[in-house]
Amino acid sequence: MGVLNKPVVKSWDQIVAEIRSITFRNEIEIAEVPAPQKLAPHALALTADVDIDVATGRFVLLHDPAGQEGWSGEYRCVTFARAAIELELANDPSLCDVSWSWLLEALAHQGAEYAHPSGTVTRVASSSYGELDGRDEDSEVEVRASWTPVDGGSISTHVLAWIQLLEKISGLEPLPEGVTQLPLNR
Repeated sequence: MGVLNKPVVKSWDQIVAEIRSITFRNEIEIAEVPAPQKLAPHALALTADVDIDVATGRFVLLHDPAGQEGWSGEYRCVTFARAAIELELANDPSLCDVSWSWLLEALAHQGAEYAHPSGTVTRVASSSYGELDGRDEDSEVEVRASWTPVDGGSISTHVLAWIQLLEKISGLEPLPEGVTQLPLNR
């Protein structure tokens, strides 16, 4: 008689420990911040800053062992990634579609299985007037998304996908496959 391979089910503490053990690129500073308290019994929140003011983001992992309506699972990832972009890009009608595809590509690249994705992509171009006249025009793109992980044993792949989205949206060159950065002494 054959042995059935059951999926490995990790505890909340094991998942959090796995996420905290991820090594991030030197250009990305990650901080754990207070998580929303009323959305789920368990929550973990991370913020990221890419270099100095290039891009920023937030990743929140929610966990409700009883599940919640709309999640179709026990977990929900809620993210955003925002970056300054060139003004010409803000006027590109394909920017939103391309930015959303970066998220889906990042999830696929990391092998992060998911269901029920939802989100928005916002592009903004700003001009200054009055007392602020003379400032350069600026623009940015922001991807806000949420999805239900369906591979509960490897939630860290969803965090890595969010980081990959931040790399892409901020214009960081991807590290070649198999290359690991040496940690900075901070």
